[in-house]
Amino acid sequence: MYAQKANAPTRKPVTVPMLRAMKAEGRRIVMLTCYDASFAAQLEMAGIDIALVGDSLGMVIQGHKSTLPVTLDHMVYHTSIVARGLNATLLVADLPFMADRDVAHALEAGAQLVGEGGAAMVKIEGAAPHILEVITALVERAIPVCAHLGLTPQSVHKFGGFRIQGREQSAADRLVDEARAVEAAGADLLVLEGIPTALGERITRAVSIPTIGIGAGPHCDGQVLVIHDMLGVTPGKRPKFSKDFLAGRDSVGAAITAYAEDVRHGVFPAPEHCFD
Repeated sequence: MYAQKANAPTRKPVTVPMLRAMKAEGRRIVMLTCYDASFAAQLEMAGIDIALVGDSLGMVIQGHKSTLPVTLDHMVYHTSIVARGLNATLLVADLPFMADRDVAHALEAGAQLVGEGGAAMVKIEGAAPHILEVITALVERAIPVCAHLGLTPQSVHKFGGFRIQGREQSAADRLVDEARAVEAAGADLLVLEGIPTALGERITRAVSIPTIGIGAGPHCDGQVLVIHDMLGVTPGKRPKFSKDFLAGRDSVGAAITAYAEDVRHGVFPAPEHCFD
């Protein structure tokens, strides 16, 4: 692992201001989830822009049916070990379920993820009034925030399952308003998950912060996948919006590099990975 990290191509560290510049210049942003130091080194070698320690670890690492059982201690632990495998790649960590229930708890969680975990940014789901307050409070204390709208996994019970969001006109309009609201609250990045392609494009044009799609179409400013999905090792049926990049390749590193190249050249996601 350490030899891989030492041999990684020299590049400037990805920063929050750099992400805005990439959007302005039309350079697509590449993000992947990551949960340990060995895979982090692979992301670093492949030149991935952002590593996301997602609470998706509850499903792909811990074997739960949702992200809800993941605790703050779990997130801090996994964030800290991913940080050890990174150099230039920007590290983002999820605020787990109910860590954002009020400003005080969110500030404490954010401080742990950044101070102990080594994250450069925290991700938070939704745009309810108290979430907007949390975003502002974190940003005011120099903790950058990635917002997350659309199919937000922590709302799985409210949605009645992992269902595509924003197909009705009223729901689409609401998501556009929410995207503008999280930007106004201070978010520097926005993940859009499980929404129609046309809505992903509409939101991307409506905000000045970069958008990162996962099942949100090819017009977002960047893309993210769960690394287990893009390596084809997730048990059961792979999500429609994902692709097995390991198929036909001889190493994990080659698969990650192929994913990055396809995102940057606009090859992925293709129409078969998108929703109407």
